[in-house]
Amino acid sequence: MERKEKEFLTLQELQAIQDYYTGIERLRIVKDLFVFSCYTGISYCDLMELGEDNLILGIDGKHWISTKRLKTKNSFKLPLGPALSIIKRYQYHPKKRPEKLFPSISNQKLNSYLKELADGCKIKKNITFHMARHTFATTITLSNGAPIETVLKILGHTKLTTTQIYARVLDRKISEDMDGLDTILDKKMSETKIVKERIGNLDH
Repeated sequence: MERKEKEFLTLQELQAIQDYYTGIERLRIVKDLFVFSCYTGISYCDLMELGEDNLILGIDGKHWISTKRLKTKNSFKLPLGPALSIIKRYQYHPKKRPEKLFPSISNQKLNSYLKELADGCKIKKNITFHMARHTFATTITLSNGAPIETVLKILGHTKLTTTQIYARVLDRKISEDMDGLDTILDKKMSETKIVKERIGNLDH
């Protein structure tokens, strides 16, 4: 059976959402939750369950998330990186639930507000919250050289074939890298040819 390719945000589109300012609180919360998931790969149901006890100090002395996927029961850990600032933003937020990291919002409302956010950022894609996981797998990790086994572990997948759906990005990156290499080689070949011609002229 042919698998449908997963849609994701480019780095430019993700940056547009991060930089988007709105005075509407519900959109600010949705934006933060979505961006958090883009940087961690954490699904909606797992995100809603994240509590203060899921914050740990990792082997590198930095803040990590340690939790278990509700869907597969697989445990995973990952460093928070840019996502840590979002957690800090909600530390004393009036809508934050006791012992949880973020305010509660239904998946239906989340996806509805994401469409408003996409319109505000002039992004034409049909953004859903699950797209954040696809963005993490492609734009954030695999296309930047993260091993597919690492991405599998963070996403909580049970089979490598599930994670390999995202590996198409690697093919695109190889194509882009090789195009860039062709340009560099063409330039160097041209420069070498010019030097040889000048030396030939001097010999005559």
